[in-house]
Amino acid sequence: MRQLPQALGFATMLVFTSMHEASGFSARFSWSGIKACGRTSPAFTIHDAPKETESLRFMMNDKDAPNFRHGGSTVPYNGSGRVPEGAIDYIGPCPPAGATHRYVWTIEALDRSGKTIARATAGGSFAVH
Repeated sequence: MRQLPQALGFATMLVFTSMHEASGFSARFSWSGIKACGRTSPAFTIHDAPKETESLRFMMNDKDAPNFRHGGSTVPYNGSGRVPEGAIDYIGPCPPAGATHRYVWTIEALDRSGKTIARATAGGSFAVH
């Protein structure tokens, strides 16, 4: 069985809103406990999602390997301010051993019709040692 390298990661919050007037929509997460090259997504804390939000669309991009598609998925949102660990279908951060990559999640709040009503980003670095 192949042994995966140990990972150390942290996340910082970046916020971008563009579609919901005066929105403070934002998201935070931490790589703590997330294994390199795994499929278990981090938990997210969601702040100020528009009240019309029915679901959240998550997509992750690697700023240091922009052609690698990590994927993402859409999850139902109940207004609790939390998206649990493992809720998102994606390929986790997997930089080469000894490298640190920068990752950015784009989170879109969707209304009942599937229209994007707000957008936020959250980013963080993930290192494999």
